[in-house]
Amino acid sequence: MKQITIGGKKVSNVALGIMRMDALDTDAATKVIETAVDNGVNFIDTADIYGGGKSDLVFRDALDKSSVSRDNLWIQSKVGIRNGNDDGSGKPYGNRYDFSKQHIIDAVNHELQSLNLDYLDSVLLHRPDPLMEPDKIAEAFDELQTAGKVRHFGVSNFNPMQFELLQRSVSQKLMFNQLQFGIMHSNMIDFGMHTNMQDDRGVDHDGQFLEYSRIHDIVIQAWSPYQWGNFNGPFIDNPKFPELNKKMQELADQYGVTKNAIATAWILRHPAKFQVLVGSMNPQHIKESLAGSDVEMTGQEWYDIYYAAGNDMP
Repeated sequence: MKQITIGGKKVSNVALGIMRMDALDTDAATKVIETAVDNGVNFIDTADIYGGGKSDLVFRDALDKSSVSRDNLWIQSKVGIRNGNDDGSGKPYGNRYDFSKQHIIDAVNHELQSLNLDYLDSVLLHRPDPLMEPDKIAEAFDELQTAGKVRHFGVSNFNPMQFELLQRSVSQKLMFNQLQFGIMHSNMIDFGMHTNMQDDRGVDHDGQFLEYSRIHDIVIQAWSPYQWGNFNGPFIDNPKFPELNKKMQELADQYGVTKNAIATAWILRHPAKFQVLVGSMNPQHIKESLAGSDVEMTGQEWYDIYYAAGNDMP
């Protein structure tokens, strides 16, 4: 398993996302954690809304039961989305984003309690809140860091100007941005290749964050890397994409891995600082996906997959 350096610490360039862990019992979740760690993973990603909060609880119990030490893990959570939560007045909020100072602090405290942790290695703001006040966020970050509750910070699904707006106010370097990216969600690549073209692929969907991340040394955490579209399901072994799966299988056979590993390797072949978030709760699928970290894909193979996915070169 290859690693990248974040905040002076080496972490795996493939991480385990536990969004779906709420569906498991403690024994099954323990096996998932141990499988990931035994295969080189030391980075866990969660969020306070995953499974309505249950994913955290299952992970907590499973980690306690496992042979894995918390001290050997980087544990990250995301806060800032309210799903009808009660504000204490007895009146539930509707679904909304909330980057207020008090909510960020309360949400982190709740995460620490749910996960039974003394600190989180990193906390990300979960999607951009149009009402965010960067100075107030800065106060929350400072208070959490000073108290030793959060060591590092980042965001998810921010464009460069939103990132700049927040970074100008906070004293900590924002180290992460979670963005959907993969073979069948390659908007960041498509736009760059279709610069100055009057076609659909020339539409900028993310504000050129791919290039921005390289300039500012920001880790892009690729979520749903094996999905096509936004939430349309996996593209691997999907009959809608016969040419892509054929090419991926050819490379899988060549490297002695599976198509899941090839999909992982394709993301990591890009020279930006990517970290792939694997969200499967199937230990075998996890092992197969993690194997892609060690595949040394060539530039030609990367392009072959890109074209097999239905893309073109202008």
